Amino acid sequence: MALTDAQKTDVRRFCGFPLFGNQPTQTFGYRYFTHYGTLEYRMNNMSAAEEAVVVNTYLANLTTLETAIVGTSTNLDTDKAAVWERNKTEHKDREELFNSWRHKLCAFFGIAPGPGLKGVGIGLIV
Repeated sequence: MALTDAQKTDVRRFCGFPLFGNQPTQTFGYRYFTHYGTLEYRMNNMSAAEEAVVVNTYLANLTTLETAIVGTSTNLDTDKAAVWERNKTEHKDREELFNSWRHKLCAFFGIAPGPGLKGVGIGLIV
């Protein structure tokens, strides 16, 4: 079983690459970076076990982590409420965790992060 188009789109964006588009004859841009071609080749030629890791470990967790970042906005207006105090670094902490997992996905594919992820977070692969 191969990755769906939606799963490939998520892999690309989590790895920091812009949208793929539907014009395969385009002769410029990120599609011609070696690591982007490597990512596309590996997404299309994974073993079933590798695909299971990508889908069940990386995509599932990255989607959850991304959603949790958006959820932090519900507490941005409260600094203290009775005994409860919000974690003022929660949003930053969640983004760092999310970006850490994005870098791990790139490492699993054996590629450098795309332009949208370079220099973001920790564990930068160069």
